[in-house]
Amino acid sequence: MSILFTGRATGAKANRIGLVRRFLMFFVHHIRQALSSLGELWRTPAASFLTIIVLGLSLTLPVTLHLLVKNAQQISNSFAKAAEINLFIREDASAAQIQSLQTILKADPQITAVRHINKADAMAEFQAASSFGEALNYLTENPLPDVLVVMPANTEPAAARALMQQLAAERIVEFAKLDLEWLTRLEAVVRLMQQAVIAIALLLLSAVLFIVSNTIRLSIISKQAEIEVMKLVGATDSFIQRPFLYTGFWFGVLGGLLAFLVSETLLWGLRGAISDITSLYQSDFQLQAMNLYEFCGVILLAVSLGVGGSYLSVRRHIRAIEPSGP
Repeated sequence: MSILFTGRATGAKANRIGLVRRFLMFFVHHIRQALSSLGELWRTPAASFLTIIVLGLSLTLPVTLHLLVKNAQQISNSFAKAAEINLFIREDASAAQIQSLQTILKADPQITAVRHINKADAMAEFQAASSFGEALNYLTENPLPDVLVVMPANTEPAAARALMQQLAAERIVEFAKLDLEWLTRLEAVVRLMQQAVIAIALLLLSAVLFIVSNTIRLSIISKQAEIEVMKLVGATDSFIQRPFLYTGFWFGVLGGLLAFLVSETLLWGLRGAISDITSLYQSDFQLQAMNLYEFCGVILLAVSLGVGGSYLSVRRHIRAIEPSGP
């Protein structure tokens, strides 16, 4: 019984060792084929370089548009103060009435902050911001009204507009002003850009898929005699296909890196022009580059296109190649 048990234990151990060895050999074999396919790209630099350039530049446009859309959304969010409602107070309103209205507005849950700008402060601010200078000193009286600046809790255009209409009905309010039209237009442009990015990306990525597929097809045709010999000695289709799939993988990795570098270079070139524009609006907006998740997404997308285009080609053409008879 002990001999039988020992024999079974030894056999189980041998099976485990065999499985580990087969796994290691499978892993090593894949690494060799991946490095061999990378060397194949180096041996055909012209064709490989052109394919990588086409793949990278085709990805650059949707990637750059995506980054511009992301920054446009950031601009929209950073200008939440544009939802401020200015309540211009009637000339005959007393200080007590203004103070009472300010207290009521502060208690309103729809409002986060209320600021009172009196006539004197408004004139001083206008004099500092305008180019009229000392000419304003010749005015016999201050024509500017008191203003209550209200910050809504909900800065969405529709909600802010509804609150403005409600506040404009207050007895001592002459009229209310909410300048959100430009922000609404910006959000419409951002939505249009998002749809454009999706449409352009689908067209360009389809083109990339077919370009990679055609490149691999030409590589298969150039190695037709070699593939026939491999099939004669018993090589399976999966064994023959694997180097071509790794070639598509390397096309994707290098093309994705190229798309990243080009898009970042374009954004770097735009930083100066954007900073000039934002300085006019006294904004501290900073152009956002690609983050780590977006970079990994670009590389993964490029690799998927490279491997997918290669797979479309090898599944069709390698099966069609059969050794010719004697």
